[in-house]
Amino acid sequence: MPDTLTPPDALTKIAYQTFQQGKQVFGFAHKTLSTQFLNTLSQKKRQEPNPPDPKMLQALQSRIDALLKVDWEDAEKGVYPKQSLFENNWNDFFRYYPELWIDLPKIWDRANQKRHQDFSEGISTEGYPAYYVQNFHHQTDGYFSEASANMYDLQVEVLFNGTAAPMRRRILAPLKQHMNRMPVAVGTTPQPRKVLDIACGTGNSLQLINQAMPDVALYGVDLSPAYIRKAYENLADIKGTAPAQLIQANAEELPFVNEFFEATTSTFLFHELPAQARQNVIDEAFRVTKPGGVFVICDSVQTIDTPEFEPLMENFPAMFHEPYYRHYIQDDLVARLESAGFSEVETFTHFMSKYWVAKKS
Repeated sequence: MPDTLTPPDALTKIAYQTFQQGKQVFGFAHKTLSTQFLNTLSQKKRQEPNPPDPKMLQALQSRIDALLKVDWEDAEKGVYPKQSLFENNWNDFFRYYPELWIDLPKIWDRANQKRHQDFSEGISTEGYPAYYVQNFHHQTDGYFSEASANMYDLQVEVLFNGTAAPMRRRILAPLKQHMNRMPVAVGTTPQPRKVLDIACGTGNSLQLINQAMPDVALYGVDLSPAYIRKAYENLADIKGTAPAQLIQANAEELPFVNEFFEATTSTFLFHELPAQARQNVIDEAFRVTKPGGVFVICDSVQTIDTPEFEPLMENFPAMFHEPYYRHYIQDDLVARLESAGFSEVETFTHFMSKYWVAKKS
């Protein structure tokens, strides 16, 4: 990063830091107040098995600071526009934040009673993999309802103290660098390069990819029809020559021909899959990626990366319903990627997230 900034850049950087600090304070305040509120209402209090001590909190803050530093630097380098650092779905925030509070007693009750397959009347779970029919994070209706899709992004923002977007943006630099190096086909009508986001959820990663590479054709798959509908809503105003193409499908059986995409991505999926499903998804990503293409994964850190944060990783499945997380944090995804056929796998971490960049020769 340059030693000096022009006055507009300096003001923009201060505004970005202030914006992120505000999100951190909001996330911390929400979690503190909501816990106090629910403990007051409930006779059974829930506490973290391994609450972080001051030293660990300081280490976490240092990692957040480092994450935000890289986020700003990538914007300065032009990986994505600086204005994207400030984008936030305020309409959804003001509309659904009260619903988040209304929903809290249901989540609390479900967590205390360990009701992990609890869904509203009228929701059908028929035909879905058994591992998917869960109230992940104890959230109401799991991933099956419109209400869940509407509140999901807010819940993630609170969970990560406003760092969800900076962590997701870390896939963009390696993705963009690799896409820019790919040769353009000769002697054919130019076609836009295609990126598939596996388990696209509400479309967050696709939005970020569009900001960094508006000329790329976006594709997404997700098992949840409700989340696909929300993703279409969120992606309605993206830049580019064509709308995103979203399909409700199981990532273990992608509905695309072989070698169709220049790149595939996945964000915060693998920790919610059992081991065999992880391998199946990786195998499918390899199948649909073109030779010379790349697969970029973002997910939780693992024990091997940050052993000092192992107590926090133990807290996560204890406080939230994450039945496959303990296996995930010990799993060797590099070996899984290589067994599928990927090569030159690189890994790196930012804050509480880990990234794999795997090439297909």
